[in-house]
Amino acid sequence: MINPFTDEYFMKRALQEAEAAFEKGEIPVGAIVVVDDRIIARSHNLTELLHDVTAHAEMQAITAAANFLGGKYLKDCTLYVTLEPCQMCAGALYWSQISKIVFGASDAHRGFEKMGGQLHPKTTVVRGILADEAADLMKRFFAERRK
Repeated sequence: MINPFTDEYFMKRALQEAEAAFEKGEIPVGAIVVVDDRIIARSHNLTELLHDVTAHAEMQAITAAANFLGGKYLKDCTLYVTLEPCQMCAGALYWSQISKIVFGASDAHRGFEKMGGQLHPKTTVVRGILADEAADLMKRFFAERRK
């Protein structure tokens, strides 16, 4: 039997969250947390709405998933996020002990890999899932802001 719950399937759900951020005037980054092929947390950037530089999609997703699970560790969970996490989010993901991170577009300027951020040694990273779609959404957002 074919499992319909692929990385692409879940990244499409994260892209829906990024679209929601876009519609609110937030930088369009979306994230979801999945455990056993079940979405347990959905989020998108809320930095403008909350006037909070830490209200990144990943931070919101970590909090929502921990609340759902009733504990601070996200072992056996996967984070799907449309943009490579920044150093701050990578630090939070490190402490959450998340098992897997799947991201879409790389962030050559502020991504954790460029900035030297580290993840938990047991965390697996998958890069580039629906990267073009995620990058196109970011480009469209900033193009509209420059008008």
